[in-house]
Amino acid sequence: MIHVVLCQPEIPQNTGNIMRTCVGTNVKLHLIEPLGFKIDDAKLRRSAVDYYDHIEYDIYPDWESFIKTHQGKYFFLTRYGKHAYHEPKYNEINEDIYLVFGSESHGINRILLKEQFENTFRIPSNDKIRSLNLSNCVAICIFEILRQKGFPNLELQEPDTLKGKNYLLTVTED
Repeated sequence: MIHVVLCQPEIPQNTGNIMRTCVGTNVKLHLIEPLGFKIDDAKLRRSAVDYYDHIEYDIYPDWESFIKTHQGKYFFLTRYGKHAYHEPKYNEINEDIYLVFGSESHGINRILLKEQFENTFRIPSNDKIRSLNLSNCVAICIFEILRQKGFPNLELQEPDTLKGKNYLLTVTED
């Protein structure tokens, strides 16, 4: 299973977008306090749209409480990462995968990153920005893992439970 861990997220819209991505990709979300918003914040719900009720998430008071009960392979995403996010062979990992992201303004605790230096990863970018948007980073990483694993349990075409794979063939006007 793939897990996203947000350490002290601050912006409800980002977390809402991440929730929507998690729902659409069967990924579990873990939130490490303090949060920069109330979990029932209107901005959070607006970003998660009508998928809010489908999100599988848990909240933890701190990193230590979280790490005690979650075993698996950890990937710490940071602009200081030693490796590129696409380098691991995710399809060969047979344990739970945890993608760990920090807050929008501070990132992941630097001491933790130092302790986990071999497990730090970066999404390549140029020197014009410090980092990409948090929700974009989460989506990039989730979809790289899913791509390598062959998109398990995901629809590769528009499902019949929505409009169906041949929907565009039925369109007569816009």
